[in-house]
Amino acid sequence: MMILINLAGLALIALIVWWFWLYQPPQTTLGNDELLIIVENGTYQPARIRLPANQPVSLNFLRKDASPCSEVLLIPDLHISETLPLNKRQRIDLPPMSKGEYAFHCQMQMYRGQLTVE
Repeated sequence: MMILINLAGLALIALIVWWFWLYQPPQTTLGNDELLIIVENGTYQPARIRLPANQPVSLNFLRKDASPCSEVLLIPDLHISETLPLNKRQRIDLPPMSKGEYAFHCQMQMYRGQLTVE
């Protein structure tokens, strides 16, 4: 019986490590269409977004999750902190950015995403 409990514990630890540190959601490229990022069930969808370098862009967020953690969007490298209203679109204007990767997340970093500027 103890072996089953230990195996279940190890499986749970492996799942947690995979979800929080190893899992990489698919990447979406910002095209000519308006990109809507859904904030729901502890995630940003899409969470990995490819953007063009040296061009200002706008991202639209729709927060469907009532969790207090999902209320604030932070992009630390760009000094952006925005409150996302519940069930309403919020447009976030980003300045022209140099090539690189820019993280975005909630204030507790439970909701996480990444902007890849190329």
